[in-house]
Amino acid sequence: MVESVISPEILTYVVLPFMIFCARICDVSLGTIRVIFISKGVRYLAPIIGFFEVIIWLLAIGQVMNNLTNIVAYIAYGAGFASGTYIGMIIEEKISLGLTSVRIITKKDPGELMQYLRSHDYGVTSIDGEGATGKVKMVFTIIKRQDLPHIVGIIKQFHPNAFYSVDEVKSVGEGVFPENRSLSAGAFSWIDSLRFYRKGK
Repeated sequence: MVESVISPEILTYVVLPFMIFCARICDVSLGTIRVIFISKGVRYLAPIIGFFEVIIWLLAIGQVMNNLTNIVAYIAYGAGFASGTYIGMIIEEKISLGLTSVRIITKKDPGELMQYLRSHDYGVTSIDGEGATGKVKMVFTIIKRQDLPHIVGIIKQFHPNAFYSVDEVKSVGEGVFPENRSLSAGAFSWIDSLRFYRKGK
């Protein structure tokens, strides 16, 4: 019934490439998230995502192989791959899995900053150091990645000229972390519960 309404040319050069494009977006997005989950230690979800990823990929590549003379299908396949990679990274940023180490170096007394962080249940450690221009204070804290924008805002509020760096943390033994403050953070907090944490030596 559909074939009688839609011409074969539209099916071949519009509908089919669009379906391939959408399928590639789905499977590449899932693949990007799967790799990220593996790197973050969320190993229970990764195989499930991989199952759906490969099924969708087989459907997409099957349509391409059945239409080897359709150049538009090739373009849709490549465009879907590129778009899926980008969308997968956006999704990963929204989920914000894992832990992050923030290192703050300042010439000023960081006491007020440390007190503020500790009052909001962040674990903080400080040591004395010496930089190129003299004595400095180094403040370290390990936070949930979803809290990074909040922490950066606090640093700029108390020490706008302070140097800070951010590093990914693979695993921790134990730590002090605040409760989730927003619905968006809480929506994905259950994923962090699936991670494997290894105690440091």
